[in-house]
Amino acid sequence: MESIFSLAALWLAIAILAAIIAYSLRISIALIEILLGVIIATVANHLGKLDTLGTNQEWLRFLASAGAVLLTFLAGTELEPAVIKKKWKEVIIIGMVGFGAPFFGCALLAYHYLGWSQQASLLAGVALSTTSMAVVYAVMLETGLNKTQFGKGILGACFVNDLGTVIVLGLLFTPFSYKAIVFIIVTGITLALLPTITRWLIQRYANRTAAIRTKWVIFVLFALGAIALWSGSEAVLPAYLVGMVLASSAARDIAWIRRLRTLTVGFLTPFYFLRAGMLVSLKSLWAAPFVFLVLLGGKVLSKIFGLYPFVRIFKRNEKERWYYTLLMSTGLTFGTIAALFGYSHAIITQQQYSFLVATVIASAVVPTLIAGLFFLPSHLLRASEKPITYKQKDEDLVDEG
Repeated sequence: MESIFSLAALWLAIAILAAIIAYSLRISIALIEILLGVIIATVANHLGKLDTLGTNQEWLRFLASAGAVLLTFLAGTELEPAVIKKKWKEVIIIGMVGFGAPFFGCALLAYHYLGWSQQASLLAGVALSTTSMAVVYAVMLETGLNKTQFGKGILGACFVNDLGTVIVLGLLFTPFSYKAIVFIIVTGITLALLPTITRWLIQRYANRTAAIRTKWVIFVLFALGAIALWSGSEAVLPAYLVGMVLASSAARDIAWIRRLRTLTVGFLTPFYFLRAGMLVSLKSLWAAPFVFLVLLGGKVLSKIFGLYPFVRIFKRNEKERWYYTLLMSTGLTFGTIAALFGYSHAIITQQQYSFLVATVIASAVVPTLIAGLFFLPSHLLRASEKPITYKQKDEDLVDEG
């Protein structure tokens, strides 16, 4: 137990350092956490101390996964049904193109140019087709764009993009078994009953029993996540749907969302983003940097050239177009999941896995960094939608007790 507390303290110390650096450089904390993870893992590996970081310990993997699930849920709560209904064409078209362009582009590139097998090339296409909901939502929170219809549109398109990734991964590489049917049925019934049950719990117990709504929501997320993993899917997928279903309820209680956000961003997500960075093997990249650059260029360029013409249809402002396109070019959660799936099932080799994970993580950093530095649509941030400053975050923590 002493070693667990020591290791947790070490990771949170790194997270604090990341927050200080992010504040000083005015860069997203999530990106700094990823970069610090890469640097620290590289140094530890050089010193022969990589195992001391505990990257693959079960409890740490659970905290990282829980962070991704709760962050995805919070992203879903930002998508009010009225907004999605209004933007359904934008969300569906951009989401589908955001998946299709890199899937076909990267698969063909890996097969014809890098000489990978057909199965490995298809897996590469799936892994590099994703858009990182975790990174995009973290950036939205820090800028305040999550409160705008512009930001909600991006989040909706991210969901459609990643839904395409999950479906194609399942169709190409996993048999459609009774487990998938059970997962779909249970999820459907849960989503149908969830608003009513949640409303009853709030009315009867919300002000009488400590944090019962938080316990209820986390129970639902973990239960559906367990069924999703059992069926061969991923825990973050039902989390997004639960968030969407409870969006109206969450909008009526901003204080509760703030408290849940504090728990998620303050404690859980640092484990997720730091671990994502530590999974990158710079040694493999230095051995064959050309492959990494080809895959990274293939992902980012296919996203940009595929998305920008369609984003242009829905957005008139040039900064909005490029910011939208670049954020949709990111990757992380589902990309690493797809790569790990391929390696675990011997579809790709360990070296190919390292290239894919490094490419996915680099795509989380490079497009987001460029978007934030050069194309942030600050004109959308009205007085009531200003970016949350560190001072404001501290005040929120005081208000929340």
